[in-house]
Amino acid sequence: MTEPAVTQPGEAGDLSPDLFEETDGLPLFILSEAERSRLSALAGAAGWKPIAARRLDRAESRYLGSLARIAVLDVRGMTEAEALEAVKTLSGAVEASGGALLLLLQDCGAPYVPALIAAGATHILDGEINAARFASALRMADKLAERLVGSLAPSGSRHAVPRSDALFWRWNGTERTLAISPALAELLKIMVPGADYARLGIADLVRALDRADRAGAIAAIRRAVDDLMPAAFAHAVPAQPGRRLVQHLYPDANGFSGEVEELDVHQRGSSRDRDLMTGLASRQGAIRWIDHVMAQNRFPAVLLVGLGDFDRVNSAYGRLVGDAMLSRVAMRLQRLVDAMAPRDSLVARITGTEFVIALVSGTNASEAPIERATLLARQIIAEISRPFNAGDFLIRLTARCGLAPGQSGDAAEIILRRASNALADAKRGSAQGGIRVRVADEASRIVNDDRLQNDLRHALDSGQIQLLFQPQYAMEDDSIVGVEALARWQHPHYGEIGAGALFAIAERSDFMLPLSDHIHARALAEAAAWPDDLRDLRLAVNVTAADISEPDFLFNFLRTVDASGFARDRLTVELTESGLVEHLAGAALLMDQLREAGLKVAVDDFGTGYSSLAYLKALPLDYLKIDRSIARDIEGTARDRVIVRAIIDMGRSLGLGVIAEGVETEQQLALLARAGCTCYQGFLRSPAITSEKLADLVRAAQP
Repeated sequence: MTEPAVTQPGEAGDLSPDLFEETDGLPLFILSEAERSRLSALAGAAGWKPIAARRLDRAESRYLGSLARIAVLDVRGMTEAEALEAVKTLSGAVEASGGALLLLLQDCGAPYVPALIAAGATHILDGEINAARFASALRMADKLAERLVGSLAPSGSRHAVPRSDALFWRWNGTERTLAISPALAELLKIMVPGADYARLGIADLVRALDRADRAGAIAAIRRAVDDLMPAAFAHAVPAQPGRRLVQHLYPDANGFSGEVEELDVHQRGSSRDRDLMTGLASRQGAIRWIDHVMAQNRFPAVLLVGLGDFDRVNSAYGRLVGDAMLSRVAMRLQRLVDAMAPRDSLVARITGTEFVIALVSGTNASEAPIERATLLARQIIAEISRPFNAGDFLIRLTARCGLAPGQSGDAAEIILRRASNALADAKRGSAQGGIRVRVADEASRIVNDDRLQNDLRHALDSGQIQLLFQPQYAMEDDSIVGVEALARWQHPHYGEIGAGALFAIAERSDFMLPLSDHIHARALAEAAAWPDDLRDLRLAVNVTAADISEPDFLFNFLRTVDASGFARDRLTVELTESGLVEHLAGAALLMDQLREAGLKVAVDDFGTGYSSLAYLKALPLDYLKIDRSIARDIEGTARDRVIVRAIIDMGRSLGLGVIAEGVETEQQLALLARAGCTCYQGFLRSPAITSEKLADLVRAAQP
C-alpha cells in the first residue's frame, strides 16, 4: 500500500492559532493501521489528547473507554467490505455517545462511499492529509458532536437511565456488593432469587459476560473505582451475539452506578430520525414512532404546535438567534411533556417552526388521551408566550395548536395531516385559546375548557386536590433533609393532572388564590401530623405571583402556619422565578418579613427567567433552587458546565444553599456535587410520594 502524504507540524499547511479553538485537550479516538503515530502527532499538535489503536479488535470498547466524542477511522488501504465492517463496528458506539465519526479515505467519490455514510459515518476527509486539513475536519466533527450532546442533554436523551426497561445496577464500595435489577440479571443470565434487587459481587457481573468482553469491562470498572472517573464498556448479550449493550459507569462518593443502553448497530434508526438543531425526533422519526404505536393497537393523540410570525424574528435578529429560539422552544416543550407524560410520549420538530407531540394511553380509539393533550396545549401556549432572552433583547413568541386523535386504521401521515388541518383552522379563526381539534374527517371544533374551570371549583371540597412530597437529599451523605409539597388533581374523568396544568387552569378561572390557600393549609396540616421519624425534615411550599400581590398575604399565611402547629423554623417559602418578574420590589419586602418571622425563603426554578442576576442582587434569600433544565445542562457541553458551575458558585459565594431540581442520573449528581450543590431532588432517588411512603423511606434509611 502506498503511504498517503501526511504533513507534519511545521511543514506546509501547518496549524494556525484558530485551529486550537475550544479543543482544550479533549480526548480523540484514532484507529489507523498504518498511520496511528503520525495522526496522533497531528491531533496532539492541534490541541487534542489522542487515544490511538491499530486494530479493529475491541475498537468499540476502546472508543467508549477513551471518553472521546469523536472517532477518527482510517479506511485507506482497506477493501470495500473491510471499510464497511469497520464503520459498522464503531458507528453504533459513536452514535450512542452523541459523537461524530470522521473517515479518512483516498477518494470521497468512490462508489461505496454512500454505503459508508449510511452505516454511520458523519464526516469524510480524503486526499492529502496535512495538519491544517486534519485540524479543520476535527473541528467540524466536534461542532456536530457539541450540538448533538448539548441538545440531547437537556431533553434527557443522552445517558438517561432506561427505567421503563429497569436495566440498572449499583456498586456499593463500602459493603462491596452489587445491587442489580431483576430485568438486567435475567438478561445477563444471572439467576438470582428475590423480588426487587439481587445482592451480588461485582465479579458475578463480569463473569456473566462473554470472555471476549471481560477485559474491557474490567478496565472500565478499574477506571471508575481507582480514578473516580466516568467510564464505559460494550458487550454482547449472552446467547444473543447480534445484540449489544453499552454500560456507562458513573462514580459517586459511595461507589458507582451502571446505566445500561441498548446498542443495536444492525437495526438502529437512521440519523434522519433526529433533528440535529434541537435534538428532538425529526418528521421521519415521528412518523416511525406513531406508526409503531398504531401497530400495537394503541391510539395516540397528536398535538401539532405552530409558532406565529417567526419570520420576523429571523429578520429582526438574524438566523443565528432564530435557531437558538427554536432550540429554546424545544427545551420548554420537552420539559412540559416530561412533567405530564414522561412515558409513552413523543416530542419532534417536523418543519422549521412546527413541533409535534404525541401522547398514548389505552388500547381503544375512544380512550385516546385528547383531553390530556388539550391540557398540555393550554400549557404550551402559555409557556411559549413567556419571553425568551436573546442577549439584550426580550423576544416574545406566539403559538397555535391543532389536535387530532388516532383512529383505527389510520397511518401516521393521515393523523399528522388531520392535525395540520386543525392547526390551519386555529391560525385562521379565533378559536378560544388558539386550539382546534379534528376528529376523522369532521370539521374542526373549538376546544372549550369551561368544564375544567367549573370542575376545579368543586375539586377542593370533594378532596380531589391531593398533596405529595418530594424528598430533598443532602449532597454530602444522601440523607433526606426536607421535602417540597406538590399538588395533584385527581380528576374523575381526565385522571391525574399535574401542578403545572392545575395552576394554569386556576389562573384562567380566576381561582388561583383559593387554590393556593387550600394547598398551603393542607400541606402544613399534614406535615404537622407527621410521626417523630420526620420531625427534623424541612417543608417547602410554593407561593405564586397572585399570592404576593395580595396586601394581607403575610398576615393570613403566618396565621395558617401557626394554626397548623408546624414550626416556623422548619418552613421554607419558595417563590417561582416567573412570579418575580413584575413584583420584584414587593417580593423583596415580603421575603424580609418572612425571614424576620422565622421562615426561610428560596427562589424556585432559578435560571429560567431573564433577570436572574437581578434577583440575587435585590432579594434576601436563603436558597436557590436550580431549575431541572439548568441542572441537566451540566451533562452537556463544556460551556454548559461552566454556566451551571457559575450559577452554583454565585449562590455559594452569597452564602446561599443551592438545591438542584430534576436530578435523574448518577452523572448529573456527581457533577453537581463537584460543582458545590448542597442538596438535590429528583427521580434518581424518589418521585413525589405520600406522607406514609415518606415515613417508610426515612425509616428504611435509618441505621
